[in-house]
Amino acid sequence: MAPTAASAAAGEEQQAVGLAARDSSGHLSPFAISRRSTGDDDVAIKILFCGICHSDLHCIKNEWKHSIYPLVPGHEIAGVVTEVGKNVTRFKAGDRVGVGCMVNSCRSCESCNNGLENHCPEVVFTYNSVDKDGAVTYGGYSSMVVVHERFVVMFPEAMPLDAGAPLLCAGITVYTPMKYHGLNAPGKHVGVLGLGGLGHVAVKFARAFGMKVTVISSSPGKKREALERLGADAFVVSSSAEEMEAARSTMDGVINTVSANTPMAPYLALLKPNGKMILVGLPENPLEVPPFSLVQGNRTLAGSNIGGMADTQEMIELAAKHGVTADIEVIGADYVNTAMERLAKADVRYRFVIDVGNTLHAAAAE
Repeated sequence: MAPTAASAAAGEEQQAVGLAARDSSGHLSPFAISRRSTGDDDVAIKILFCGICHSDLHCIKNEWKHSIYPLVPGHEIAGVVTEVGKNVTRFKAGDRVGVGCMVNSCRSCESCNNGLENHCPEVVFTYNSVDKDGAVTYGGYSSMVVVHERFVVMFPEAMPLDAGAPLLCAGITVYTPMKYHGLNAPGKHVGVLGLGGLGHVAVKFARAFGMKVTVISSSPGKKREALERLGADAFVVSSSAEEMEAARSTMDGVINTVSANTPMAPYLALLKPNGKMILVGLPENPLEVPPFSLVQGNRTLAGSNIGGMADTQEMIELAAKHGVTADIEVIGADYVNTAMERLAKADVRYRFVIDVGNTLHAAAAE
């Protein structure tokens, strides 16, 4: 294959531009990136869109105390293939593809062999991680990326790149617990705790699975949004003792997307006997879980972290089939710092997506 404009001569690094935070202020500014040459098993991708995840905000501000600066965030990447290595069979130049939260793993452990790369002890994340060659990974707030083909997802033609990009994190984060905990069966009743970037996608997947969906939220103002636009069957205001009592022991499962520190007992009480609450949000402090709230009713409290690559491909295909996309606000690269300020205030419905392809180079030149 002849090299494209985005490729480099054999063995040479490829130059890209990104937006990086240099310190815990979290301010993002242009940054020159060297990507590796396209190896035999690699796919080079021109990035067109990248979603902004709340974890990006945590990382650029070092709120989880493991940030590596300079830090280029972004793990909801959508774009087109510009070049593939000689061993690559699944992709070709021009394909519409995505990259989610991982770009590498050991590829030989039990988890990797079972398609659960997200549980590999040596998983390499798309940014703020160290790859096998010792290089720090830079994410999707950048013009291009080179990724091993195993960690690239094919986008179905019916899936738009902009509204599909957030599914590579938010989508797989809620899809996986539904699949592995039996909360994807028609007729079952699932509660979605929290209606934000994760929660609104969870509602859409639950409906795609043919389930009854109840949104549980502390914000009464979200009721109309949940019922009329997202199609939830019911809405419970968590601060209303009457509404919570009426919903007691009615749900087969609850997908808990909340990152605030909240007591678990009132929400566990919503579960039927043998019901399951699955945590996908990340509160800062330890959970308050009275043992009786689990023991009574044989209830389960579990966690879930993204998903493997086969599950991610499966998720994006099912989403395309059922018209599941994220609700997005597309922004230019020059608006990213303002978007981060708004995200910290939960002022977005429900996911920012950067129009990398049309705006990054202009922003970097300013």
